[in-house]
Amino acid sequence: MNPFTRETAGWHPVGLASEFPSIDDNARIVPRCKAFNIPTKGVIEQVEDIDLPGVLKDQVLVFKYKGKYHAVDHQCPHSSFPLSRGQLFDIEDFGVVLSAGLTCPKHGWSFDIFSGQADRGNYKLKVWEVQLRDLSEPGSTDQEVWVRRKQRIG
Repeated sequence: MNPFTRETAGWHPVGLASEFPSIDDNARIVPRCKAFNIPTKGVIEQVEDIDLPGVLKDQVLVFKYKGKYHAVDHQCPHSSFPLSRGQLFDIEDFGVVLSAGLTCPKHGWSFDIFSGQADRGNYKLKVWEVQLRDLSEPGSTDQEVWVRRKQRIG
C-alpha cells in the first residue's frame, strides 16, 4: 500500500444498493439503472431523465446485472451514443458463461462490461471500480454503492 495516497480518493457515493434492481439477460438497461455526472470537483449529480441524458462525456452509468454492480462510461466510445439504451447479455462459449456484455443500439457493437474491450476494432469502454460499503447506521442491512474511475497501471 502506498502511504502517499488516500484509499478514499476519487470515490463517489451513488446510492443505496437496494435502489438498484437486478437486470436480467437481454434486457434494456433503462429504467433500472442510474447515470451520474462526475464533476472534477464537488458533488456528484444524478441525471434526472436518463432518456434525455445531456452531455455524456462526463457521465457514469451504474447498474446491477445478475447480482453484481457495474459502472461504465455512459457514452459509447465508438459512436457517442447513450449506452443506457443498450442491451445486456452473457458472453458465452459453448454454453459456458465467460463474461457479460453491453450492446450499443446505434451500431450493434458490444463491449465487455468487465474489461471494456469492444468486439470490433480497438475501441475500449471505460470501466469503473465499484465498492459496496456498510452503512454506519446501527441495525441497517443495506449498503451504499460507491464508484471510482479505474486507475491506469503503467
